[in-house]
Amino acid sequence: MRMRGEIVGYKEEEDYKTEEEEVEVEEREMVGGGLPQSKKFVVVGYALTSKKVKSFLQPKLEGLARSKGILFVAIDQSKPLSDQGPFDIVLHKLSGSKWRRILEEYRLTHPDVTVLDPPDAIQQVYNRQYMLEDVADLNLSDTYGKVGVPRQLVIEKDSSSIPDAVGKADLRLPIVAKPLAAKSHELSLAYDKFSLQMLEPPLVLQEFINHGGILFKVYIVGEAVKVVRRFSLPDISKRELSKNPGVFRFPRVSCAAASADEADLDPSVGELPPRPLLEQLAKELRRRLGLRLFNLDIIRELGTKDRYFVIDINYFPGYGKMPDYEHIFTDFLLSLVKQKQ
Repeated sequence: MRMRGEIVGYKEEEDYKTEEEEVEVEEREMVGGGLPQSKKFVVVGYALTSKKVKSFLQPKLEGLARSKGILFVAIDQSKPLSDQGPFDIVLHKLSGSKWRRILEEYRLTHPDVTVLDPPDAIQQVYNRQYMLEDVADLNLSDTYGKVGVPRQLVIEKDSSSIPDAVGKADLRLPIVAKPLAAKSHELSLAYDKFSLQMLEPPLVLQEFINHGGILFKVYIVGEAVKVVRRFSLPDISKRELSKNPGVFRFPRVSCAAASADEADLDPSVGELPPRPLLEQLAKELRRRLGLRLFNLDIIRELGTKDRYFVIDINYFPGYGKMPDYEHIFTDFLLSLVKQKQ
């Protein structure tokens, strides 16, 4: 039985079923004395956009979750959050200061409920000015490779000042321009200094790094780490740079791009980053960011074997595109409850 849109106040299986389903439960779970055995569920209240509900709460996930004793229950935003539930876990991805205040108050009054994730921690990765600071500050071992971030510059206003600012910062062309607010995934690529004036602040400018046209999308769900290949922007030669002035716009490159996992790639381009490196990186960023649900967009500099750059961080990404996400996510939810016992 699907639970979307319903607000329920108890955790007994019978309270979530119709009369016909209750009969089925009783017939299936009769124990000594002829009484039905009540089954406790982990109740996950969710506050998500309709788009996220469609992509994340797929039937296969809900079915597997129910078989593992997990129920997803929609949070009614028109009612006080404290009057709903009780919940074991609150899963959310909504924007706005009002919702953040509601969640912070709820966390204070319901310390036994796990909120995924803390609103303040999420805000940091929503702003590209600060998003990659924790990556830049990392001091990871170089045993499996070096991890850094592209050189970048924040432009808050006045597009006419961009060429001079880029020159003073000594950023090399081409330049990738991204909206300062990470809720937008569109980006632009500026090939020449004059075209930089065509960009619209506020934005972050990053040096473009040739990477073989392949991006590694690293999904983190608690302690689980899963990596997939995605096609990305193609490499740009010096000749192309000189012959193609202008600004080129790209909508949601890594999100819209087809999977490259089955593509016949040159090993120097398609080889996945070493597993120990990704686990070390994920562990350190979980601690620094205070997040448990996020992903990293990572590229490997073309012509190198072990030089990696984190170019973006996304909170609660499109897990529906992650292989085997149903099992990984439900195991994670159960582990949260187990930790509290």
